[in-house]
Amino acid sequence: MRLVETPLLPEGFKVPASRWEDPATRLRRLIDTAPFVFGPGVYDPHGAELCMYYGFGAVYFSGYSFAIGHLGTTDMDLYTGPEIADGARRTVAALRKFQLTMALGDPEKGVAPKHLEIPPVVVDMDGGYGNLFNVQRTADLYVNAGVAAAHIEDQVLPKRCGHIAGKALISADEMVGKLRMMRAVADDLGRKDFVIIARTDAVSAVDAPDSLRGMDLAIDRALRYLDSGVPDMVWCEFPTSDRKPTEQFANEVRRRFPDAKFAFNWSSSFKWFNDPDPITFGELGELGYKFLFITLAAQHAFGYGFAKLLQGLSEEQQHAYIALQRKEWQVGDDIPTRSHHLFTGVPYHQTMGSVMGASRLGTQFDEKLGEKAV
Repeated sequence: MRLVETPLLPEGFKVPASRWEDPATRLRRLIDTAPFVFGPGVYDPHGAELCMYYGFGAVYFSGYSFAIGHLGTTDMDLYTGPEIADGARRTVAALRKFQLTMALGDPEKGVAPKHLEIPPVVVDMDGGYGNLFNVQRTADLYVNAGVAAAHIEDQVLPKRCGHIAGKALISADEMVGKLRMMRAVADDLGRKDFVIIARTDAVSAVDAPDSLRGMDLAIDRALRYLDSGVPDMVWCEFPTSDRKPTEQFANEVRRRFPDAKFAFNWSSSFKWFNDPDPITFGELGELGYKFLFITLAAQHAFGYGFAKLLQGLSEEQQHAYIALQRKEWQVGDDIPTRSHHLFTGVPYHQTMGSVMGASRLGTQFDEKLGEKAV
């Protein structure tokens, strides 16, 4: 890792030089060189920062998670393109800031700098939130937000989660037009490495303007999208965790496109613990599935953890929170959020306040309290 200076850190502190690399270029390199790239599904900057802290190769900004986390509702096209684009923009900006705060550490308390690479962010574009020109507007917002990639699907609008019944498909020609528009926008903005993922929901669609149905239609759609020369990856949304369709889809598409790359949703909708032979990340990589993600990873983890705390608070009151803190601060366990001041960059803001000469933001105004108490 090559480290370089930045004006946004005090003299002597450095960040990884990859800070200034196009995130799409980074994602392409990872996809080309790693067996697979995994991106946990998040819906806000906080979850993305945790992914970055633990060194994941990418972050997946999930539409369903965004619907739950920001609207408290389901994934049925109930938010707009500008809404999710703004969520993605704030997430990318937060990761860049988090790199700075971790690269400083806490000099006063002897917390060493931690140099973190910024993971490229892949964002859900659903069906494009309208026609070709809605796709143009949304793609413009995504590309300017600094995300590395986006996927778009071939559902009739309003779309719905790939694991909710009642999906219908637009024509392949209309989908290709949307893909071409995404590519044109990215190229026009100078982001020729921007990664485009074409998703098909053909396996379980109930209505489509094609004579084919099911897996045959999904394979045909993937081939037609790749024929356009636009998508860098194709993604087939499967209705179950069964490995056979996953293998069939990849093998059939690669008969005509031997170098085709795929995205795979290791979906939270499937009860993987009931699958006697769940397909592994490594096996998926060997089949050509190069970008893997769990759409609702953050939502399920938050839901489980917070629900358990709330159950404890209702039964044990303050003792439940004390028990949580004991787990957070257990010696040898690296939980970066246990000090919310360090995680959110209080030392960075205090130190840079002094460096920049900002009134009342320097460390001289920091109240000194015992470590055990704070």
